[in-house]
Amino acid sequence: MRLLFKQRVFSWLDSYDIYDEQGNTVYTVEGKLSWGHCLKIFDVYGNEIGTVKEKVLTFMPKFEVYLGEQYLGCIEKELTFFKPRYDIDYNGWHIEGNFLEWDYEIVDHRGNPVAVISKELFHWADTYVIDVGNPADALIALMFVLAIDAEKCSRK
Repeated sequence: MRLLFKQRVFSWLDSYDIYDEQGNTVYTVEGKLSWGHCLKIFDVYGNEIGTVKEKVLTFMPKFEVYLGEQYLGCIEKELTFFKPRYDIDYNGWHIEGNFLEWDYEIVDHRGNPVAVISKELFHWADTYVIDVGNPADALIALMFVLAIDAEKCSRK
């Protein structure tokens, strides 16, 4: 399954549109005014289905992920010098990126790829392609990608 993640250019808070392979909107993401990043994910009918919320006052950037009201896990940036790495306390997943922080891979505890994320260049706003092996993992992988993008925005 492939998702296209596009940040909206003219928005006061973080907002994104997520499309499927046919160009249909699958999810919308709206940033909420809060201490730290708080992103709400909505389905095509406007129902809130997930949240990505930054934990403030931590040594390394950390985000909590919720599916509805249920806590799924936390993603935390690891202290590295050349390639970004993120530890996830969900299903033994781990994320590693390339030096330029454009491409990432989410792998399970056995090292099998769950999702491959690549940044498309030459767009006005951040645009990512998320290739997910199991469609059931698509929303959760998307939430971790949102956390990484929010962390990168915080640094800049």
